[in-house]
Amino acid sequence: MKRIALSLLLGVALPALADRLPLPADTPASYSAECGSCHLAYPPALLAAGDWQRLMAGLNDHFGTDAAVDGKKGAEIKSFLERHAGNATKLGNAGNPPRISTTARFIRKHDEVPAKLWRDPRVKSAANCEACHRGAANGNYSEHDIVLPSPKR
Repeated sequence: MKRIALSLLLGVALPALADRLPLPADTPASYSAECGSCHLAYPPALLAAGDWQRLMAGLNDHFGTDAAVDGKKGAEIKSFLERHAGNATKLGNAGNPPRISTTARFIRKHDEVPAKLWRDPRVKSAANCEACHRGAANGNYSEHDIVLPSPKR
């Protein structure tokens, strides 16, 4: 009986855990300060190690912006991202340059989002997690906590 109860509990809890992606406890201040100064400091598990390596190597042209980071900080951030990177097989191809929003995981999780929502000026792009996932900064990406912008009149 205990096994059945435990199995049921895990069956309910695991999907909820999959929607929790907080920054790891050892997140360096440099990551939050450098990357979080322009956009959400994304959880490292959203890209594979090879994608983070390519992204870090191209910071001088980071989606049209020079986001280069000095040697020591850059090495610290790169090491952190690689250490906590996601599984490449489960995530899928992130493209070139690597984008979280082009991974198979992202596409699968957002397949019901209408294209016009991504173009809404309050959302701007698929990279703006916080537009709908109000708890994204705290690692909460649960479907139960999504607040979509109201349709414009």
